[in-house]
Amino acid sequence: MHRMHRIGKIEPKTAAEVASSRLGIGFEKLDRDAFDPEKAYDKLSRIGVKWVRIQSGWQKTEREKGVYDFSWLDKIVDNIIARGMQPWMCVCYGNALYGGMATEVFGAVGCPPIHTEEQRAAWRNYCVALGKHFRGRVTRMEIWNEADATPTWKHGANATEYGEFVIATSKALRVGNPDLYIVAGAMAKIRMRYLCEAFETGMAKHIHAVSFHAYLFDDRRLSGDIKALRAAIDRYDSKIEIIQGESGSQSSPFGHGAMYEGAWSPRKQCKQQLRHLVTDLGMGVRLTSYFSCMDMMEALNGRVGDQASYKDFGYFGVLGAEFDENGIATGAYPEKPSYYTLQNLASLFAGDIRVTDLPITVEVENAPHCGNIPSVSYGEIEDYGFRLDNGAYLYAYWIPSSLMTAETESAVSFSVGGMGMPHLIDPMDGSIYEIFAPMMEADAFGGVELHLLPIRDYPLFLLFGDVR
Repeated sequence: MHRMHRIGKIEPKTAAEVASSRLGIGFEKLDRDAFDPEKAYDKLSRIGVKWVRIQSGWQKTEREKGVYDFSWLDKIVDNIIARGMQPWMCVCYGNALYGGMATEVFGAVGCPPIHTEEQRAAWRNYCVALGKHFRGRVTRMEIWNEADATPTWKHGANATEYGEFVIATSKALRVGNPDLYIVAGAMAKIRMRYLCEAFETGMAKHIHAVSFHAYLFDDRRLSGDIKALRAAIDRYDSKIEIIQGESGSQSSPFGHGAMYEGAWSPRKQCKQQLRHLVTDLGMGVRLTSYFSCMDMMEALNGRVGDQASYKDFGYFGVLGAEFDENGIATGAYPEKPSYYTLQNLASLFAGDIRVTDLPITVEVENAPHCGNIPSVSYGEIEDYGFRLDNGAYLYAYWIPSSLMTAETESAVSFSVGGMGMPHLIDPMDGSIYEIFAPMMEADAFGGVELHLLPIRDYPLFLLFGDVR
């Protein structure tokens, strides 16, 4: 880091050491046995996130009509809780016992049980049992996954159909557990017309939050999309919260699934992870979840009896994997660089953080060490302010340039009012830096001019107050 003196490193916290957090991670596809969770639990807990998204797996639970065996899911839930994390559950998918497309689709992915009265009754009974069984252990349940997309609502997305499904499912889950926090949406992308049409069914009366997924090459649109989402929800009920349920990128250019076309690398994965999660937090999203813990099969278009159709591997994980002849993630599950960037972010944002405006403006100066070009101006950066639960303030800033291009690095100057001297933190490796005296001009009232600090194409942080 140019003209910086490294004085330390962010100290990682395990999930058990974090009282609360707005950060989570995906632990999905265990209904399809995509990986071995026993080898992942301890590594998961050392990241320091609190919320773990899992899938309920109706077909894996009800193998005989009317008989529910939750033992496989109990192990997952109990192992997560035992390590200081909180599972939240996406309630999905279909069940081949009740016919229809579910008999042909691997894992019955995207086969909603809405086409016959037998399907509807079976789903209702399952949801009652699910809510009751996990009462006291799982407090949040999300209804379906990406119903706005054909791979996961196989007969074609229909917002009215989904809204009615949410109402029926919410009622059934609450028979089992009246205290459940219900999440709807799980949209593959933020779709205004789809969401509002679903709301017109009366769905708002039955939910506490709307979730969305954000797989974007150009994340400059993310903050605007979240603003629009907030405005749409407010038309129906301003108390409904927003959750980001899936956002991630690949660490390899040879993967399948979202954004597979990109020239991804482990470093670009880290950048995308940091940019998206900090934007979510800065926009006031209640919970933001990184997808995913593991490299594993995508399996959204798998067909029963056609193993090759679900050997389509995505490299979204913070843990890597090899794959056996059945497409199952094997090996030692090594930590990728993105594991450590998420760990740094989780430690930095542990506790009750609040979004806040900060008395910081961007100043333009000539930057000799960048070839005598002007430093970055305000309109070129993305920035957010936060108040941490220890009373310190955190200012995140970066250049939102394309992640598919070469590395971006420049310089930026700030004028800060009444907050004192900051430290600079790089979450890529967790380093904490002291800013050299020639780069700062302080006044007697806590104001400071910061000259030509580094700025990159991922968030750096200025910390005003105690280093955690």
